[in-house]
Amino acid sequence: MTLIDTHSHIYLGEFDKDRNEMLERAEQESVSKILMPAIDSEVHTQMMEVEQYFPSLCLSMIGLHPCSVKDNYKDELQSVLNLLDRRSFIAIGESGLDFYWDLSFKAQQYEVFQQQIEWALQKNIPIVIHSRNSTEECMEMVKKNQNGSLKGVFHCFSGTVEQARQIIDLGFYLGIGGVLTFKKSGLDAVVEQLDLDNIVLETDAPYLAPVPFRGKRNECSYLKYVAQKLAEIKNMKLEEIARITTDNAEKLFGL
Repeated sequence: MTLIDTHSHIYLGEFDKDRNEMLERAEQESVSKILMPAIDSEVHTQMMEVEQYFPSLCLSMIGLHPCSVKDNYKDELQSVLNLLDRRSFIAIGESGLDFYWDLSFKAQQYEVFQQQIEWALQKNIPIVIHSRNSTEECMEMVKKNQNGSLKGVFHCFSGTVEQARQIIDLGFYLGIGGVLTFKKSGLDAVVEQLDLDNIVLETDAPYLAPVPFRGKRNECSYLKYVAQKLAEIKNMKLEEIARITTDNAEKLFGL
């Protein structure tokens, strides 16, 4: 059995004291690949260093997180472009829109998201979309740019069945993580009505740890709890859930 963590920020400071041990635990729990989304230029170096130290396990994306879209967003985009011109990445991300924390740069978030969609199309790699309080708006952006070759995943999906089906119809995948295990999230009822063909698993470590670790630091080895919950919801064997979601991730990211 193998699992792929399609979204994990394991290069952040929360893991500086025990990163090696944490990654060993992940491998012991059948995690074969960990995909690392970028945030902004402050962490690009750390992310790529982790990739360099663990090249068979960790793969970097590149992008500008919507919460990092500030006055200097053009400089941040240039930093992403410089790296894109220098080397290949597994995906563009974490990109998208975030209308939860701060709407001061709402227009600029759209501009930055559009630019990153265009880079994903030019490079023929997936885009990993952050859509907090903005699922409909992100779907509209994808719809506007979908020329048949745009691909990617709505990270940390927590929307409705209708939204999930629209996203799948757009040729995108749903990133499902620890929220699936939360009693009152309602995500279990949504996932129950969906086929598994467009679902990939993620932790979003160090955030959103699944039950029984909710509220604590998340880590990649906890991906099995998401897979187990999905197996329970779909009344399937864990090994089958692992096989399907791993196949999905390999197909989407070209692994």
